[in-house]
Amino acid sequence: MNPNKALWEKGDFTRISASMRESGEAFVKSLGITRGLKVLDLGCGDGTTALPEARLGADVLGVDIAANLVTAGNIRAKEAGLANCRFQEGDASNLHELKDSSFDLVVSMFGAMFAPKPFDVAREMVRVTRPGGRIVMGNWIPGDPTLVAQILKISAAYSPPPPEGFISPATWGIENNVTERFAGAGIPKERISFVKDTYIFNFPAAPSELVDAFRKFYGPTMNAFEAAENNGRAGDLQKELEVLFNSQNKSPGKDATTIPATFLRVTVAV
Repeated sequence: MNPNKALWEKGDFTRISASMRESGEAFVKSLGITRGLKVLDLGCGDGTTALPEARLGADVLGVDIAANLVTAGNIRAKEAGLANCRFQEGDASNLHELKDSSFDLVVSMFGAMFAPKPFDVAREMVRVTRPGGRIVMGNWIPGDPTLVAQILKISAAYSPPPPEGFISPATWGIENNVTERFAGAGIPKERISFVKDTYIFNFPAAPSELVDAFRKFYGPTMNAFEAAENNGRAGDLQKELEVLFNSQNKSPGKDATTIPATFLRVTVAV
């Protein structure tokens, strides 16, 4: 099996994405979506941004590599009565089932960044976007002191070394890399803009319970805990993550978690 597919089907990311809904909606409201706009939501998960896009009247296709998340997204869209939102399986580095120039807007919120072959990912996003359309990505920033970059950094320290040729997903959070990848797809650098933005995780329980959710349901953290258990270090990993989550929690109440995380927002004019 494709290792990336195995990673994202391993847990149940819907349990994490529940904490991401409010910021997903806020992000979508900033995109200037109009009725009838054709939108591809790439690496869509179970629809954290796809459903809000459809509620604003866009015709949305969500594509994700994980079959369980595609199923969950289609269920959510049906329950919400959104006939203009559907989900299907696909690989961001090879969208062979999608025609050239078929979308006005391609959105990828912490999705396409995790696909291997980043130059292929950039080329495919540009290929399926019509001339005059846009690509908007949200990417985690390597080494950033806020939550997700630190989760990935801590998890990597407990995990076996990646295979030869592995390119870290976090390299999508470096402006020069993004510019180089889209240049390979024919986009000049003056048509690419960057801004740092904030995404907020809201969880209706203590930070330690959100750590448990990441341990049980988030593929990269699950892999880190499996490796740590083999080395007798699972307790250390748990403690390190709890310190991280507690230190970054901005909620005044003990039984709620509100953690802001910085990301790189990329906008490409095709």
